[in-house]
Amino acid sequence: MKKIIGIIFNIQRFSLHDGPGIRTTVFFKGCPLNCVWCQNPEGIGRDPLQIRHRQKCIGCYSCYEQCPQGAVKKGPSGPLVDPELCNKCFRCCEICSAGAVEKAGHSIAAGELVTELLKDLLVFEESGGGVTFSGGEPFMQPVFLLEVLRLLKLKGIHTAIETCGYTAWPNLEQAAAFTDLFLYDLKLIDEDQFKKYTGVSGKPILSNLKKLKNAKVDLQVRMPLIKGINDDKNSLEKVAAYLLAVGIEKIELIPYHNFGEAKYEKIGREYRLKGLSRYSDADLQMARMTLDRAGILTNSEGE
Repeated sequence: MKKIIGIIFNIQRFSLHDGPGIRTTVFFKGCPLNCVWCQNPEGIGRDPLQIRHRQKCIGCYSCYEQCPQGAVKKGPSGPLVDPELCNKCFRCCEICSAGAVEKAGHSIAAGELVTELLKDLLVFEESGGGVTFSGGEPFMQPVFLLEVLRLLKLKGIHTAIETCGYTAWPNLEQAAAFTDLFLYDLKLIDEDQFKKYTGVSGKPILSNLKKLKNAKVDLQVRMPLIKGINDDKNSLEKVAAYLLAVGIEKIELIPYHNFGEAKYEKIGREYRLKGLSRYSDADLQMARMTLDRAGILTNSEGE
């Protein structure tokens, strides 16, 4: 039988906010959105990439000496990479003894991933936890995702998917048969604003959310709160009106933090919200009050 292969960039154990109990979260490579506030930029593209941790570099220049393409140059404060010469062979990641260069993204077979996840079976059983799929966007690899879900359900493992909802409805419908919980990200309602801040239309996301609700799956809607983008009274009231219209009365709010900002420099990308401060408790309370008054129950991450 042909192996089903996927691309992931991290397996994070002992996660506490991605579903019930203690969980192992698998991060898939690839996302159809390009949110300006994304905290996992290494997961946006499908192809593996280099993460350079300059603070770990010990200046041994092994990467310079062994780069097959001669793409690594000696710079005033350490190795520099010429992007025009680098062909992403990741030889530098293999030879760096200090861990200063990391490969984000590797291929793995569905069965191999399940074997790795089952190492945490005792933790799942004792805590009521399980496996959560995140990203990136898991539904960018629907065949791989569905196979891993199927294999986990054969073992009785609780499964959850964190999704932006931007996928063909049949993908969600098929996954529902093997998924115990959908963690559904709702970012904005206004179409123009959605395109401006994510790069795509929000219409498929809203349509799929309504269909999931009608499918009577276990569904938890989440919303990142980004100061000046989606936390104003008008935006929040639109969210509340939409949720109530489809029969959803509760939302989990995830206040913005800037922990992911440093990742952008490490992968050579510009962070478009550079300098934006973390979301304050006072701002969070204002957002919760607006939604509460509009008829939506709220809680925030960790509650």
